[in-house]
Amino acid sequence: MSQQWTSRFGHILAAAGSAIGIGAIWKFSYVAANNGGGAFLVVFLLFSFIIGLAVLLAENILGSSTRSEAVSAFKKMMGRHWAWIGVIGVFSSWCIYSFYSVVGGWTIGYTVMAAAGELNITDSSQLTGIFTRFISNPWWPVIAHLVFAGITCFVVLAGVQRGLEKSVKVMMPLLFIIMIVLIIVGISLPGSSAGLKMFLYPDFSKLTGKGVLDALGLAFFSLSIGLGIHITYSAYLTDNKSIANSSMWVVILSCMVCVLAGLMIFPALSAAGLEANAGPGLTFMTMPVYFAHLPGGAVLAVTFFVLLLMAALTSAISLLEHIVAYVQMRFQWTRCRAGLVVTASIMLMGIPVSLSFGPLSDVTFGGKTIFDILDYLTSNILMPLFGIAVCLIFGWSRKANALIPENITGLKRQSLLLVWRYVGPVCIGVILVHGLIS
Repeated sequence: MSQQWTSRFGHILAAAGSAIGIGAIWKFSYVAANNGGGAFLVVFLLFSFIIGLAVLLAENILGSSTRSEAVSAFKKMMGRHWAWIGVIGVFSSWCIYSFYSVVGGWTIGYTVMAAAGELNITDSSQLTGIFTRFISNPWWPVIAHLVFAGITCFVVLAGVQRGLEKSVKVMMPLLFIIMIVLIIVGISLPGSSAGLKMFLYPDFSKLTGKGVLDALGLAFFSLSIGLGIHITYSAYLTDNKSIANSSMWVVILSCMVCVLAGLMIFPALSAAGLEANAGPGLTFMTMPVYFAHLPGGAVLAVTFFVLLLMAALTSAISLLEHIVAYVQMRFQWTRCRAGLVVTASIMLMGIPVSLSFGPLSDVTFGGKTIFDILDYLTSNILMPLFGIAVCLIFGWSRKANALIPENITGLKRQSLLLVWRYVGPVCIGVILVHGLIS
């Protein structure tokens, strides 16, 4: 690859940024709230550092060893007949970005509304109405989606060093600072200790089999594995000598954001007498109620939605970069041409996705809207298939094993092989089967 990171730190931040999306903020918190708080946290961390780390490391080894994006990497390692695995990853990224850009647009819209004081409301039913009217509007969500996609394209067109690396070095520290500020505000409020206890104290009596499965799925998806993004990102490294440490740091930072999200949301909502199990509406319909009860809540609300925007952008940048890298290779285009063409396709696809909440809400396939179909296809089928394929290849292929760095030996190597051969395929297979029958 002609592009390179200026430092391993830049790669770690970018890779962590790809993993840290909106889901790490809202989804982790409400799923944890429904599954025993601390108990879910313990299981989630175990899955993240066992299965998640192993799959992430496999992707990083493949990219850093072949110095190629996902499709070419599988070709170089296994032969041209294995390129389909990389194609699955790229196609999944395109599908995800098509609806993720729409959700990213929502964060822009809500940042603007918060700044205008339109969310300073204590009645949750009014906020529900605002959210429903906003996402069903035929114009504003589409415009916000186009703006979000445009910002992402601008960063990617600037290149790896001047675009991706510079942006994450600003956005990632800012993301952590904002979260810490909001945590300090939340835990300082009367009644916050109950929420803090709920999140940190493991109540395994509330953890069901479905909760364990949710923890497994969240650990898998929250690291952005199963797409090939980390193959592309690690291809920009000069060598793979410290790839194991880099992978560990990515998992640590990703899990840290999930934990910080819990510390930010559980005490805050407990202090306000609100529930953290509000589902996807947590960020758009529940949190504004909390901010409306606080002095200076309007500023804090803007800060919160800027946080969501930063998280959305870091993930979106990785999705676009992954697709652009493949298109560049496949058609021998310049970065500018590939970036503009891919972004144009995303902008066009995002329009019917956005309208699926409004004028096109009646257009369904098997009872699913356009948004739901893309989400189901990627999360339930394509990403698990990619993850299983990566595990089996690195578990059983001598060609893949030959790429494992020499400093990964002994118990570490044997543990990785155990996860790649048996634990990973079985667990990810459970996600696949559950997704197909649910």
